[in-house]
Amino acid sequence: MSENHTIARPYAQAVFELAKDAEDYQCWSDALALLAALAANSQIRALVQNPRIDRTALAQLFEDICGDKLFPQAKSFVRLIIGNDRVFSLPHIASQFETLRAEAEGTIDAELIVAQPVTDAQQLQITESLSRRLGREVSLRVSEDAALIGGAVLRAGDMVIDASVKGRLQKLAANLAR
Repeated sequence: MSENHTIARPYAQAVFELAKDAEDYQCWSDALALLAALAANSQIRALVQNPRIDRTALAQLFEDICGDKLFPQAKSFVRLIIGNDRVFSLPHIASQFETLRAEAEGTIDAELIVAQPVTDAQQLQITESLSRRLGREVSLRVSEDAALIGGAVLRAGDMVIDASVKGRLQKLAANLAR
């Protein structure tokens, strides 16, 4: 898996530079999301793995399926990816591109997993506090997980704050096992 991340990095960086130069991150985000979903399709995966399928025909198939949702540079990108046998890296390329985009735009997606529902006011307070701490605009997604027992888990980028009862019990169990 880390190999795919390593392979994806230069492609994501190159696409990011194209998007930055064109001042249009959204077009590339949409195209990469579509291509990543296509690469994850089991029927497409079987075609990609079939050595008898011509790469040019495969690139044309991708373009035909995507239709007018791919602009000329994205079509060239598809041909490059398929020609270099990197189709299975597309989800990683898309993910790394979104990370670069968020950094450039000064935004970050955060996930708050709670044991009990939180009010809109609490969500706003968490969003504002996290935004101040990270120096970025935060987009907060909230979900409930009763298995946490109590408390919450907050994930934003590489940062994870586990203030759940379940997390504390797991920590206690690990300490007692030593």
